[in-house]
Amino acid sequence: MNFQETFAHILQSDLPLQGKLDAFKVEFDTRLAPPAAVEALHRSVDELIASGAPARALKVGDIAPAFTLPDPDGNPVSSAALLAKGPLVATFYRGVWCPYCNYELTALEAARSEIEARGASLVAVSQQLAPNSRKSQRQNGLGFPILGDHGGDVAAQFNLRWTLPEYLRVAHRMLGADLPQFNGEDSWTLPMSARYVIAQDGTIVYAEVNGDYTRRPEPSLMFPVLDQLARQHAA
Repeated sequence: MNFQETFAHILQSDLPLQGKLDAFKVEFDTRLAPPAAVEALHRSVDELIASGAPARALKVGDIAPAFTLPDPDGNPVSSAALLAKGPLVATFYRGVWCPYCNYELTALEAARSEIEARGASLVAVSQQLAPNSRKSQRQNGLGFPILGDHGGDVAAQFNLRWTLPEYLRVAHRMLGADLPQFNGEDSWTLPMSARYVIAQDGTIVYAEVNGDYTRRPEPSLMFPVLDQLARQHAA
């Protein structure tokens, strides 16, 4: 099986999200990607974690920055307007080129009805250009928007943005993930894998940040937090 066939085969399995990520990683590392690229990816993950960057990202108890970002059709989406209606679930999405991110988006879409039933809104935030976000939404069958964070300014406010070293840029180009083409600017920055639940007063009440982009929490882990917010709102 080629890349797309492998992705689709694993996507259709009954594995939980992390199980799908693990299964794809085995195939990617051993069969789908050049060894030099795999080595560069592993090295970059180790270095990012060792740098302490994940620990410096915004965490539970911090106040989330307010933002207004365009959806793929250019319509402004305001975090304040969404929070006026209920809690906000925000995931930071590396791009259409990242299979691990796409597995996460499909898992979030599968959980969207549960999230919305608890009164929350769901958005993804990405540095990629709008046509790539439209492609992501179409290919992953999403009913929630991917918002355009050009240059990663909002990611930076969450302390998630990091700059890819030169050796990793070479590996990305080797794999067809030339970020300047996907993102429309040449900063070579990405957000770390991150998912937040933000309460209506702007307080972060759930945060999962990982320097390893192949590790993603199950969406259901947010449900108790959203249930607690709903109880507090009803009280």
